[in-house]
Order: sequence, then C-alpha cells, then structure tokens
Amino acid sequence: MDTPTQQQIKGTWKQFRGKLQEKWGELTDDDLDRLEGKRDQIEGFIEKKTGEARQAVRDAIDEAAKEVKYTL
Repeated sequence: MDTPTQQQIKGTWKQFRGKLQEKWGELTDDDLDRLEGKRDQIEGFIEKKTGEARQAVRDAIDEAAKEVKYTL
C-alpha cells in the first residue's frame, strides 16, 4: 500500500506526464513511464522524437514541471 506521500508523487508525475503529452502528442504513457525521473533521458528522447532543439525542449519541460509543481 502506498503512503500518502507516495500517492502524491505518483499523482504529480501523472499530471506532469499529461502536460508533456499536451505539448508533444506523439509521446506515449509507456515512453514517459520508462523515463520517469530521468530528466536528461526525457529531454533527449523528446528532442530525438520531435526534432526540436534541446533548449526548447528543456524550457518546455521546466514550464510543465513548474505548472504542476513536479521536481525532476
């Protein structure tokens, strides 16, 4: 059974994952769950999958994390 803190972390991750999928619709739940908590890998994966510049990806990830108060 998850503690309240673990439940909050999972909930925040789901919100963050949703924000990334809003921005980059081609990302799947499986893609993001595999990379959970690995910022460099998330950035690289999105950069490779979308062709966007790394800094633009980084900025968008920062904004999404800030919106849902997710810490990477």
